[in-house]
Amino acid sequence: MTTASTPVSTPAWTPSGHERERAGYRRRQTVRSLLLSAASTVVLGGLLAFGVTRSPGWSRVRDSFFDLRIGRDSLPSIADAMLLNLKVSAVCGVLILVFGLGVAVLRTLPGPVFWPVRAAATAYVDLFRGLPLILVLLLVGFGVPGLRLQGLPGDVVFYGGTALVLTYTAYVAEVFRAGIESIHPSQSAAARSLGLSAGQTMRHVVLPQAVRRVVPALLNDLISLQKDSGLVSVLGAIDAVAAAQIYTAKTFNFTPYVVAGGLFVLLTVPQTRLTDWLTRRWWS
Repeated sequence: MTTASTPVSTPAWTPSGHERERAGYRRRQTVRSLLLSAASTVVLGGLLAFGVTRSPGWSRVRDSFFDLRIGRDSLPSIADAMLLNLKVSAVCGVLILVFGLGVAVLRTLPGPVFWPVRAAATAYVDLFRGLPLILVLLLVGFGVPGLRLQGLPGDVVFYGGTALVLTYTAYVAEVFRAGIESIHPSQSAAARSLGLSAGQTMRHVVLPQAVRRVVPALLNDLISLQKDSGLVSVLGAIDAVAAAQIYTAKTFNFTPYVVAGGLFVLLTVPQTRLTDWLTRRWWS
């Protein structure tokens, strides 16, 4: 006669005394580090504020750049114009990622038959990495409309976004190419030995690993894109920078520029912290 065995309950794990001491020590060190960081920040900030406010020209700078009334009055119009920067950054960011990946793949095509393609992609990257963005904006914004091509919109935002895409695609392509070339050749060899074609190997084996490695660098480029979206104002678009310039011309005060700069900082800081978090998580 067999009897069913009764399950033996395992007692819950409890940390030892040494483990509790180590955990307590780590907590105390964390609190101590936070307190020291806060204290040093307050002291340094206080010294900096004291030095600036005691400078001979502080009163003039305060009235010209930190007028609270003008800042409060200009904030709504600058914030509304900031929506254009957000739209330009979002649309151009998607296009840059797609085109940048395409150019990077073209630059890594093997074999002599693809040499013209690789040469054209390399020439494109070299050209737009060498040209200053402001020159690309001026050349595209004033040169392309002069061709009077049919079917192209006449909006200056379109040409400003085109200049941003042309320039940043070259930078992002190099980031993607660095990620692709960082994958060991044995990965591709193993995939080909399993019967995958060259395209399937790139799509299913190389690119997923390469993209994961370059995400922080890509986020940095997108942060730079968000800031440089303000340069579309040189073509006449009314974005946050142009709105601040208009309000400055009305009041003869530079506080609207400070307001616009503060809005750009508020937008970029979350992305910067996300980049730092991803970097710590994936490379720690």
